[in-house]
Amino acid sequence: MPFGMHHPNTYNKMKKHTKFSALMFFALFFGVASMSYGQAGLTPDTEVETDKRAQTGMKFLSTSVDARAAAIGSAMTAELTGTSTSMFYNPASMGFMPGRIHAGATVMSFIADFAYTQASVAFRPGSGKNYGVVGVSLVSVDYGEFNHTIRANNEQGFIENGTYSPTAMSIGLGYARSFGDRFSTGANIKMVFQDLGSGFATSLDTDGGIATTEDYSISTIALDFGIVYATGFESLVIGMSARNFAGEQTYVRERFELPLTFQIGVAMDLVDLTTINPDMHSIQLHVDAQRPRDFAEHVRFGLEYTLMNMVSLRGGFEQLGVSEEQGFSAGAGLRYELGGFRIGADYAYTDFGVFGAVSRIGLQVGL
Repeated sequence: MPFGMHHPNTYNKMKKHTKFSALMFFALFFGVASMSYGQAGLTPDTEVETDKRAQTGMKFLSTSVDARAAAIGSAMTAELTGTSTSMFYNPASMGFMPGRIHAGATVMSFIADFAYTQASVAFRPGSGKNYGVVGVSLVSVDYGEFNHTIRANNEQGFIENGTYSPTAMSIGLGYARSFGDRFSTGANIKMVFQDLGSGFATSLDTDGGIATTEDYSISTIALDFGIVYATGFESLVIGMSARNFAGEQTYVRERFELPLTFQIGVAMDLVDLTTINPDMHSIQLHVDAQRPRDFAEHVRFGLEYTLMNMVSLRGGFEQLGVSEEQGFSAGAGLRYELGGFRIGADYAYTDFGVFGAVSRIGLQVGL
């Protein structure tokens, strides 16, 4: 075949990739545009602007725990080569997981000393990519100890009834598969549980004994899913995800929804646009546009510089332009590989204004 000519099949494939890339770009453009104009709504009766706040329960599901992700503003929707931790952001990225096994764990002391623990394991069965990647994820929250009081007809207006310790947990089963070297899709189904007090005494009888109790524990099934696509233009990747799909829940008499969130994002190694040696340096740019059910639409932004695939420095904003307290995040990571065995450690710091700072520490291993 003469120089500069292409086989018709190759040409058709190139056209398909180009069309798909264009569709993804248009979807991203209109998604971001709709978010830009959807910051507030007008009530039909008063035409007064309203903001979306406090409309969901089980908010621990929307808290970013992973140390690496938090350091880059949790803008992880468009990461092509993911790990087991991708199940917490976009499960589709797990389809391009390197190696056969990956495990990660992170601990975080959140605002008001809420203790978060996150863990994940992913496994690629068989050889190659024909069977995809299967993963298991866990998020556990310890809210600490609280004093339990009951309203009473006395001078104080209440009596003390010991203490109680609210907890929350999510256990997920994820699956992702890549199709070729550009496209991957994935999903994560999880059992979500929250206990704010079981057999809770709420009132007293005339003799001072417990008259009524309430059960403030609840569980449900939730679903996450997403896609990632490498456009073919340098290392540009586009991703989309939806997290926490579930039915309406009820706590005694109050109804609420889970924190459903739609995200679309892009990521790219900026070194591709320079003459810098890509084997020595990497500057990953991550940008996500997020539309939560109970919060203002916003942009997540992060940068990650990596030297020799070993040392990483990171920074980003998770709620750029809309958060009054959550500010800049920063962190660092180390990676080391020996004989196919990979280990890593990550740290992230996030400023929360009057609430102080939040730190995350994570470890990862892979084969």
